[in-house]
Formats: sequence, structure tokens, C-alpha cells
Amino acid sequence: MAVTPAPKTPATMTRPIRVCYVIDRLQVAGTENQLLALIAGLDRSRVEPTLCLLDGEDAVSRSLEPADCTVIRLGVRSLKSPTTLARAYKLAAYLRREKIDVVQTCLIDSTYFGVFTARLAGVPYIVRSRRNLGHWMTPAHRWMGKLCNRFTHATVANCEAARQSLLADEAPDPASVIVVENGLELNALASLPAYIPPSEPRTLRVGCVANLRPVKALDLLVRAMAHVSAWFPEAVCEIVGEGDQRAELDKLIAEQELTGKFVLRGAERDVRGFLGGLDVAVLCSDAEGLSNAVIEYMAAGRPIVVTDVGGNSDLIEHEVQGLVVPRRDEAALAASIARLLAEPETAARMAAAARQKALARYERGAMVRRFENFYTQLVSE
Repeated sequence: MAVTPAPKTPATMTRPIRVCYVIDRLQVAGTENQLLALIAGLDRSRVEPTLCLLDGEDAVSRSLEPADCTVIRLGVRSLKSPTTLARAYKLAAYLRREKIDVVQTCLIDSTYFGVFTARLAGVPYIVRSRRNLGHWMTPAHRWMGKLCNRFTHATVANCEAARQSLLADEAPDPASVIVVENGLELNALASLPAYIPPSEPRTLRVGCVANLRPVKALDLLVRAMAHVSAWFPEAVCEIVGEGDQRAELDKLIAEQELTGKFVLRGAERDVRGFLGGLDVAVLCSDAEGLSNAVIEYMAAGRPIVVTDVGGNSDLIEHEVQGLVVPRRDEAALAASIARLLAEPETAARMAAAARQKALARYERGAMVRRFENFYTQLVSE
């Protein structure tokens, strides 16, 4: 990993490495959940975190703030606001005063704001994050990404597919882009009973945890379930998540004559209980990084079907921990769901293998140690 030498190394430091994480605001979503889990798990004798929120004044964001970490709210709601420059100077002064060693940015606005502010403050190491395949990127975003790379020492991707996507989009030094895989608190999910195939006729439950957004391709799942329902009249499908597509999906559910058999449950506090009741867990996205939802499916020990995008095939080896189908292939998705419902012993075998892999590789503690080692290596080179 090629980085610019810093004035201090761990050998000369008498304190933990100070890392400031910059993100727009907090919400119950993948990137934010991963960041909060990282902050909670860091060994404070090695890494001392600070959390900087561009905005974060809303009730939801405030309720999610970590209690054992300094939190800065800048009140930046738009990078185009005339007050944004003053907020940047405020953060830069804090970074200098607290002798922050590393600034790590998450999401787009936070990266544009945080990278240049950290440069202004003279922070020794600036780190970006890449957690998806950049499906949303425009030419302007790619140009800005290339500009940010001039001031960035490293970029952390959460899977190899995300790393390759960044290399293709922005052409940074390949040695500066490293993979640090996600990790979650999995103990509660791992305590669920192992999947037991139904021994008598009952409702068969297919489920998905996803925001109601086009990239999640939930329209494909609705259409696939129309086929599955014809083969298994006792099958129902439920989606946990909120988003802008609710009205559109409700209309499609009615058109496919699945009313009452395909349910949009909205936000769900008891995701563990939801997953524990599934016979098949599905993620049929058009694009993903390393999906938290799939890791949760694995830890819960559920039979799984995913599309072959992003890090999904890193998590699920086809026919080993679950079934992997081509993107946007309605027939293959329906057939794979039906196969796991029709072959419960096969489903149980794959579910057990998925749980074993999740607990061995994607537990939160392992992810936190990977980041701690990354920061140590970063400031040592």
C-alpha cells in the first residue's frame, strides 16, 4: 500500500491513533450500521475515534449517536450553502487542535467535504471508503473521485468487486485501494435454532431485508413470486424495509394477483425474529457491495438465494452456502426459490454451511481488528 510518510509512527507515538470518521448523518442503513459497529468495537488503547456528522440534527440521527465517542455536528445540509466554507474551517481547526492522525470519509457529500477539509487541516492520512459498485455514479462523480484521489492516501473497499469497480471508475494507484470486509454483531442471530425443514404442511415463508429502492430489484422478486405461488400455493413473501418504491410495488403486487401473499412490512425492529421464521431468504439486487443483509441471513442459518452481483458471490458460493442466480433473471430466481422449498434437506445443508462461514469470517470483532491493523500499517509506512 503506497502512502506518504507521516511525521510519527506507532513506535514514536505515546497515545492511540486518532481517527475522525466523517459521514452525512446517522440512520438505520448498511454504511451507517457498519460505522457505528466499528466505533463501538475499537480498542481505545489502539484507536481513539471521533465522529463528525455533516448534519445529524434530526431525531433519528441523534438517537443513534455513540455514547463513548466525541460527536461533532456541523449543520451542513448542502455543500452549496454559503455557510459550508465556514463549517469546513471549523472542522479543520478541530482536526489540528486534536492532532487527528487519520480522517476517514463515508458516502459522497462527506467525501467531497471531508477530503478537502482534512487536506486544509494538514491531517497526515486521508482515507476514503467504497462500499458498492458505483451504480449511481455520473461522469461528474468520476471526475470528482479522481480529484479526491490526489489528496487521499488510501481507499477502503468492503469487497473485491467494489475495489475493482473503483479502479475502473477512477484509476487510482491499485496499491492504495485495499479490501477490509464487513463485520456484524452476529451472536443474537447465531443463537437462532438451526433451520429445520417443515415436517407437515404449513405456510412457507420467503423473505427479504432491503430498502424499497430500484437498485434492490424488488419488482423482480414480486414477479418471481408469482411463479412460486403457482407451484407452492402455501408460499408467502415478506419484505422488511422502507423506501420510495412502496406505492409502485403495491401496484405491481396487485397486478400479479399476490395481494395478501406478498407483504411490504415496512421497518422492523425485530429483524432477528423475522429471519428466524423464514424458509428462504432472498437478495435480488442489481448491484451490491458486501451486503449486510446477506451476512445476517447467513448468521441466522437460513437457506439463501442471491443475485450474482458485487460481493454476493464472495459471501455465497453457489450450491455450498446457497444459490446464486444471474442478475435480472426472473425465471432463475423463481426456480431457485422453488428448489429450496422443494428440497428442504438441501436447503438445511446450505443454511448450516452459510452460518459456519459467517461466524468464522464476518463477526464484528474480526472486522474491527482488521481496521485497527489497517490504521497501524497506514501510519507506519
